[in-house]
Amino acid sequence: MIDKCLGPQRSRRIQRALRHCKVTILCLVLTVVVLRGTIGAGKFGTPEQDFIELREHFVSRKRAEPHRVLEEVQTTSSNDHASTDTATDTNNYNEFDLNKILVDEESDDAKPDPNKPYSLGPKISDWDEQRSQWLKENPNYPNFLGPNKPRVLLVTGSSPKPCENPVGDHYLLKSIKNKIDYCRLHGIEVFYNMALLDAEMAGFWAKLPLIRKLLLSHPEVEFLWWMDSDAMFTDMAFEVPWERYKDSNLVMHGWNEMVYDQKNWIGLNTGSFLLRNGQWALDLLDAWAPMGPKGKIREEAGKILTRELKDRPVFEADDQSAMVYLLATQREVWGDKVYLESGYYLHGYWGILVDRYEEMIENYHPGLGDHRWPLVTHFVGCKPCGKFGDYPVERCLKQMDRAFNFGDNQILQIYGFTHKSLASRRVKRVRNETDNPLEVKDELGLLHPAFKAVKVSSS
Repeated sequence: MIDKCLGPQRSRRIQRALRHCKVTILCLVLTVVVLRGTIGAGKFGTPEQDFIELREHFVSRKRAEPHRVLEEVQTTSSNDHASTDTATDTNNYNEFDLNKILVDEESDDAKPDPNKPYSLGPKISDWDEQRSQWLKENPNYPNFLGPNKPRVLLVTGSSPKPCENPVGDHYLLKSIKNKIDYCRLHGIEVFYNMALLDAEMAGFWAKLPLIRKLLLSHPEVEFLWWMDSDAMFTDMAFEVPWERYKDSNLVMHGWNEMVYDQKNWIGLNTGSFLLRNGQWALDLLDAWAPMGPKGKIREEAGKILTRELKDRPVFEADDQSAMVYLLATQREVWGDKVYLESGYYLHGYWGILVDRYEEMIENYHPGLGDHRWPLVTHFVGCKPCGKFGDYPVERCLKQMDRAFNFGDNQILQIYGFTHKSLASRRVKRVRNETDNPLEVKDELGLLHPAFKAVKVSSS
């Protein structure tokens, strides 16, 4: 019948095609049977489920091993989460409550006796002798790196907890980056602290136990430089005139008249100061600390300081007021070894400086350190890590950015860049590339400053 309709030749072709289709279908059925026997049927034995499992079986072979491990971890995590009641689990950092992981254990320390005078530690009376002997026995760690170049340790820090506002930690990062840049240029070591070493000395006073511990642990350090976290270097080229302090043990920004004559509580600033390692420093810390323990002692001491010091508001005892009081009432004990520096800005109050940065750039140059180009700009009262400050937040953060960029420009210019403006995070090129890079003049002398050079003695 087919031959009559289509002709013998076409009929044979169709019959041959049908036979091939039968063979193909038979092979497919056998393949499915074999695979089902190898990996099992679907959950319900349905063709759809069989297809899904076959696809997963083959695709899984193509996946990389790390991907499979990650997928297993994710699956396990999902199962664990599903078996708990933690409905607040999230991948969003903004929604996560840090208090879940920031656990403060109860203190194991015994409560201090309020009737016993506070002490930073065991009384040491022969530190100069101990330190001198150590330096003799360790000649590879001299306390002076060169003539009139003492070994200096800059110490700063912040709370062990995150800042109370989201932006605060960003400004702490900028602040420590700024300090590292200055110290790297001037051969100064850095110690950044985030631990409260003595719970009784929190707040203003936390620096005292830390300073004492570092002085005793690093006899090779000649000067310890304390610097608050809200202070920034704004003159990267200024080298501290160490020769000026050869007879001094404590250097603070301040004025003799305001401290000794007026007893003004802002006659000096303890946000940035230099302290020479020695017995005198330990004795000073022992005399300075008793007003610091939190609670009743600090509150009562605050009343005394407000009564005795000029224009001091009513609040608990702070380290700066206590230092003014100590010097003003015991000048004969401490005064001869204290240098109140006003020749340059070891501490520069930001309120009188930040609006003049453009004027400084136009008329002056780095390396002066004073009102023309301040060594340090200190953002007293801004409290970028807290919830509330003494000044408007917008002004504080805007000016902290400007101060950072003002100092950072001196670093970037070494490499041929500068910020587009003091308010900008972006930078621009100010020097073209050259095929003779070692011939490029370093205008500020910061790339290889003289005070970092190592003199090799000829044998």
